[in-house]
Amino acid sequence: MLRTLDIRDMLIIDRLELEFQPGLNVLTGETGAGKSILLDSLGFVLGWRGRAELVRSGAAQGEVTAVFDLPAGHAARRVLTEGGFPDSDELILRRVNSAEGRKTGWINDRRASGEMLRALSETLVELHGQHDDRGLLDPKGHRALLDEFAGHDGLLAETRSAWRALSSGRKAVQDAEAAYTAAQAEEEFLRHAVAELDKLSPEPGEDAELDARRRMMQGAERIREDIARAAQAMGLDGAEGAMGDALRWLEGASDGADGRLDAPLGALARAMAELDEATRGVADCLDALEFDPSELEATEERLFALRGLARKHSVAPDDLAGLADELRGRLDALDQGADRMSDLQATLRALEATYDEAAEALHQSRVEAAGRLDKAVCAELAPLKMERAVFVTEIADGQPGPDGRDSVAFAVAPNPGAPAGPIGKIASGGELSRFLLALKVCLSERRDAGITMIFDEIDRGVGGATADAVGRRLAALARDGQVLVVTHSPQVAALGAHHWRVEKRIAQDQTLSTVVPLDAPAREGEIARMLSGDTITEEARAAARALLAG
Repeated sequence: MLRTLDIRDMLIIDRLELEFQPGLNVLTGETGAGKSILLDSLGFVLGWRGRAELVRSGAAQGEVTAVFDLPAGHAARRVLTEGGFPDSDELILRRVNSAEGRKTGWINDRRASGEMLRALSETLVELHGQHDDRGLLDPKGHRALLDEFAGHDGLLAETRSAWRALSSGRKAVQDAEAAYTAAQAEEEFLRHAVAELDKLSPEPGEDAELDARRRMMQGAERIREDIARAAQAMGLDGAEGAMGDALRWLEGASDGADGRLDAPLGALARAMAELDEATRGVADCLDALEFDPSELEATEERLFALRGLARKHSVAPDDLAGLADELRGRLDALDQGADRMSDLQATLRALEATYDEAAEALHQSRVEAAGRLDKAVCAELAPLKMERAVFVTEIADGQPGPDGRDSVAFAVAPNPGAPAGPIGKIASGGELSRFLLALKVCLSERRDAGITMIFDEIDRGVGGATADAVGRRLAALARDGQVLVVTHSPQVAALGAHHWRVEKRIAQDQTLSTVVPLDAPAREGEIARMLSGDTITEEARAAARALLAG
């Protein structure tokens, strides 16, 4: 509910603070008094696009503040949360317009964009009038209004879920088709590459192992001759034989040396043991260096083959095994692609059938609800002196989407025998006002009670009993919520729960607009003025009292 509206330096308003109430709030005044400025100012703080020049002449900036009460569960709370703003029971919107045209907005004292303000406004205010291109006259919103009247939220949820699944299924088929087509284009390459890799059968780490083996065999030819000479010099014909002879000679002479040869004999025995160990190691090395020349050739061939294939595929030699697995997987996918495509197409057909079933159930519900809505609107038109008018909810095939495949538009025929046409193009000003009001009354049972409805001269072109019927329906709409109506009709004004008069005054050669709350006597005078004009007669006052008495 809109609680307060504070306007400073906007057009011909210097300072104005209004405190609105629940129920039917009525604003009256002479033409040009500034009633439309109030709506322009409210639209400005809500982020709506409107007049370019709003700042009062001579002022540095204009400012509008609107305070709303948000009950628990109000749709604005979700918008605030999604936008990163804390939600609370009180919502304060403030927007400033500089004289240069720069606009700055705040939500509860935090900077906010015009887009964020507009998103909030969708949950806070509905504006209806003869040029209501934001509301009931916009065909783009007619389907949503019919769904709201039908109350088939479950069918909508099922259809949206089926559409999401269908969209995912279509994407899966598209992706699979693209992958299959790409795989087919490289089939010859894949088969050749996999065969080549399988034939070589590379192993991780094989490159380093082959390279080390190759280096050893290449160096063996150079060092084996020297190692063989060393082995010969250490053997029986060399050091081992000479040390053995020396050991025997010293052992034979040791008995007559009084122990003087014991230490040399021990050292010589140890030297013989070390020499034996060294001889065995040299022999082992010679054995290791023993190779078939053809082995070096085979090692080099495989090493060069590995490295050549790695260069061909632009990978490291150790990655060839992984590449083989990857290409083999792509080839397997190609071989299985036809079967996979068949499975995906079958799944897609099932998803299409599920969506068709959900969309058809939603369509049938809309057709049934459209009939009920048409009857309800026509019933509301009778008291509005349009008992012969026709209201038709037209449902046609539309583009399939998350909300089904129906196109919905409201059409009217104000006069019998005339073809029905778009509501915004067929009806005259007064007729349009009554069509909109009748439709709004029928939709009001399911509307969000937290939305403030504003009717801008929706009663224009009607009077007498018809105006009274308009006022009573506005009052009915306001019974469980808040309605603001700008009106020139005394019958409508008399049914308001709260009444303000918009008037002009001259101050220091400037024309300013102000709004005055009216008590009971003042209301009588204002309604009498609306009935009789500038000269208020006693008859007009009596008529005003009669209207106020109901």
